[in-house]
Amino acid sequence: MQFENTTTYAVLSTNSEGKPFDKTLVGSFVIIPKSHVTSPFDLSDEEWLDTKNMMHMVKNYLDKKHQPDGYNVGWNVGETAGQHVTHAHLHIIPRFSDEPFTNKGIRHWLKMDENIRP
Repeated sequence: MQFENTTTYAVLSTNSEGKPFDKTLVGSFVIIPKSHVTSPFDLSDEEWLDTKNMMHMVKNYLDKKHQPDGYNVGWNVGETAGQHVTHAHLHIIPRFSDEPFTNKGIRHWLKMDENIRP
């Protein structure tokens, strides 16, 4: 499944062979700008608007197909923050109430005592 508008694509989150990642939640998408930028901080106003519109398109699709109970939406910017592909991309991750980590948001792991800097 893929969506497209003027400046962005939205695709299912897959590996380099086009297969879903074994450990990616079902229905996870990434929104990718067509221009090669490494960070969302480099997006143009048009790209931001198209990204917003694409988020709604993907959400509407996922609401109908999977009926998730919630969503995590986020960018990883820089290697330290977990960005492993040097092209900006926005994660849209549907969440379900029967998951082992239900109610754990994107900041949950960052707030753990083991992650606090001295």
